[in-house]
Amino acid sequence: MRSMHRYALGRAQVEFVVGDITDAETVAVANAANSLLMGGGGVDGAIHRAAGAELLEALREIKRTLPGGVLETGRAVLTPGFGLNARWVIHCVGPIYEREGERAADLLSGCYRSALALCRESDIESIAFPSISTGVYGYPVAEAAPVALEAVRRSLSEAGPTLCQFVLFDEPTLQAYLEAAEKTLKNHN
Repeated sequence: MRSMHRYALGRAQVEFVVGDITDAETVAVANAANSLLMGGGGVDGAIHRAAGAELLEALREIKRTLPGGVLETGRAVLTPGFGLNARWVIHCVGPIYEREGERAADLLSGCYRSALALCRESDIESIAFPSISTGVYGYPVAEAAPVALEAVRRSLSEAGPTLCQFVLFDEPTLQAYLEAAEKTLKNHN
């Protein structure tokens, strides 16, 4: 991972870095999962490959408990990390931007809130997030970043992890998150 940018948020730190989320050394990593929880491309595929076949088996067990075997958009579930550095994976289903329209922001916010609620429930002190929904799901990064950071800011004010790291794919994504952080996080130190 390259240079890191950090903001204090109460007792928590929010960090931003360009890197590979499968290498994150946080207690948990968030996965940008699809509603079927069966792996896919992008972050989802990378996490499945790094974690190993046990991850898919754990998700099959969770699917049995979900209505229709589908995780609703904006929700999250927890599995072990298996072959990852992270002990846990929190699978978040982000919105497909074009399909959700006006609901996209609420659903995206729900991903981050649900993931951080699972952290609180499971005493997870650190989590790494990708930029959920901004790949094949088409959410413009400049719109997604402020939604994500506002959800994180509000959730961390209720307690939760002491480290929330955004591990981003490339420099343009990092810049979009840093611009949003200046507006969303800077005055809340």
